[in-house]
Amino acid sequence: PLLARAGACRDTLISGGGPGSEFTGWLSLSDGSDPAELERIESTAAKIRDTAELLVVVGIGGSFMGAKSAIEFLPAAPGAPEVLFAGNSLSPDALARVLDACADRDVCVNVISKSGTTTEPAVAFRIFRAALEAKYGKAEAAKRIYATTDRHKGALKTLADAEGYETFVVPDDVGGRYSVLTAVGLLPIAVTGIDIQQLMEGAADARAAFQTPGMDNPVWQYAAARNALYQAGKKIEILGCYDSAFRFMAEWWKQLYGESEGKESKGIFPASVEFTADLHSMGQYIQEGERMLFETIVNFEQPRGQVLVPGDKDNLDGLNFLTGKDLKFLCEQARLGTRLAHVDGGVPNLTIQVAKADAYHVGGLLYFFELACGLSGYVLGVNPFDQPGVEAYKKNMFALLGKPGYEELGETLRKRL
Repeated sequence: PLLARAGACRDTLISGGGPGSEFTGWLSLSDGSDPAELERIESTAAKIRDTAELLVVVGIGGSFMGAKSAIEFLPAAPGAPEVLFAGNSLSPDALARVLDACADRDVCVNVISKSGTTTEPAVAFRIFRAALEAKYGKAEAAKRIYATTDRHKGALKTLADAEGYETFVVPDDVGGRYSVLTAVGLLPIAVTGIDIQQLMEGAADARAAFQTPGMDNPVWQYAAARNALYQAGKKIEILGCYDSAFRFMAEWWKQLYGESEGKESKGIFPASVEFTADLHSMGQYIQEGERMLFETIVNFEQPRGQVLVPGDKDNLDGLNFLTGKDLKFLCEQARLGTRLAHVDGGVPNLTIQVAKADAYHVGGLLYFFELACGLSGYVLGVNPFDQPGVEAYKKNMFALLGKPGYEELGETLRKRL
């Protein structure tokens, strides 16, 4: 029944007839309709590589998660600038570390914000803008600042036009957590030398493959399976991978699913693990703790290289039986053994098979998760494209900071505290 519901919800999603449909422009981002913009992104990325040793990306939420996930997972080109992220917290120590890294290197800044007024990135951008102007002078600093923002309006767009920053667009019909395949994610990714043409081609091919209706569609299978498990009392989904570089891909996934489904007192709680490392920490809980969770494991079938286990004449560790074996073989047996153990312990397991850990297949995986998320949200019965709950903390924070207009709330909150 859930597969049938997934089919009906897929029709709703594709036709634009469901709640939040005004934010589903990401569905067709990979159709190649604007090759000139992709070329401009690549050209600007090449200019940054020629100009800077370090790119600071200022943004929060979807304005940095997607880019960071791809940059951490995919190898950068030799000699590419380092990419650091700021404006995703209010930690003075975190920001100071990035400022320290900028001190003796040539720097460019990519500030990403649709409005330009979100507190964390707006504060960080003030600081980095002042630092660049002090280091290079106002005119040169303007050449080193790139703004990804609204096409027509907002504080950042107004500033960018006034100062002459090169700008890129956050599309009106794409929410932040679905924006990795726009300039929001593509410009920082391209600066590292990752092939964004391949990334987009992978997404385009995934889009074509996943349009086929029926029970063999893996997007339908994933959306239906996780909702069936949720109905059976499995309230937590743990995303795992046996590649440690996947860690921030999981962080991106957590925002995508948590912000899309966690509303109306519904939703699977998204968590993540890094295997095999977390088998020595979280493994005990997964095996024998509260039985309200299930696992989804992303498995990349073909590694980037081969590493063989050497022999040892003394064999003190007792591992000579592994001599000559590829580390990929060891990892695969650990994955299969863990899956059996966890299923035996009452933890259902889903596996997402990906052929290779390269830009093309990562593009397809990103699109898979986005499409499955929109579909799963509709199956759950929520709007997967809004996030009304994120405003609650902001009101309290503004009141406690003394923002004009929040004086009465600020007084009430201080009494409560």
